[in-house]
Amino acid sequence: MSTPADHENSCLRLDKWLWAARFFKTRRLAVEAIDGGKVQVDGHRSKPGRTVRAGTRIVVHKGSLQWGLVVRAVSRQRRPATEAAMLYVENEESRLRRQALVRERREPSASGPEARGRPNKRERRLIQRFTRRTAD
Repeated sequence: MSTPADHENSCLRLDKWLWAARFFKTRRLAVEAIDGGKVQVDGHRSKPGRTVRAGTRIVVHKGSLQWGLVVRAVSRQRRPATEAAMLYVENEESRLRRQALVRERREPSASGPEARGRPNKRERRLIQRFTRRTAD
């Protein structure tokens, strides 16, 4: 027979789980992401109070990155990142896609111009000449 204590240990609110698994720095950020539709549970939009158990499928969108996860365990405390990574299993497809995006961002683009900060003095003068001509 299952006791209420067993049930409490095997499930947890979605926002708390995302916080404990270190996908979001605070529970408030997790709630905002869930309310914004950035987190799906078992293929559906969810609410922060939805319970998560082992075997639940979660998709988390954060910026341009996406994680496809299966919950492996539930933890009520926020633990170090190595322990938090044991709370879930990431889909192989999701992991490869995410790593390709990160790798693409880190490598300088061969086709496009180099992304730099502010224009230098020469570039600023060229911009000013160009904008004056179009304004006249």
